[in-house]
Amino acid sequence: MSASTDCIFCKIAAGEIPGDIVGETELSVAFRDLMPQAPTHVLVVPRGHHENAAAVAEAAPDTLADMFLLARTVAEQEALEGYRAVFNTGAAAQQTVFHAHLHVIGGRPFTWPPG
Repeated sequence: MSASTDCIFCKIAAGEIPGDIVGETELSVAFRDLMPQAPTHVLVVPRGHHENAAAVAEAAPDTLADMFLLARTVAEQEALEGYRAVFNTGAAAQQTVFHAHLHVIGGRPFTWPPG
């Protein structure tokens, strides 16, 4: 799928606007989240525009796998002992940019139940 001309994540992936890039592959780009929820909070996005994780899985399963491999690389670079890899899908799940993005979150303990 091609890039969307009005999508901020497409523009970051294409290098049209700056992002704090921490890793990239032919299929995916990883950059630091502007509103981090943990000491390490990186977004991994496909270079092509897909609205959410299910759309990537359906249209480009190799890209979805690549996103997770890049997430692992980022976690290793950041020396994370553990991390969360999270997709928010849909407005009700707090997805605010409708370009698939995998949150790589770590660098602090996670507790259950959250609170």
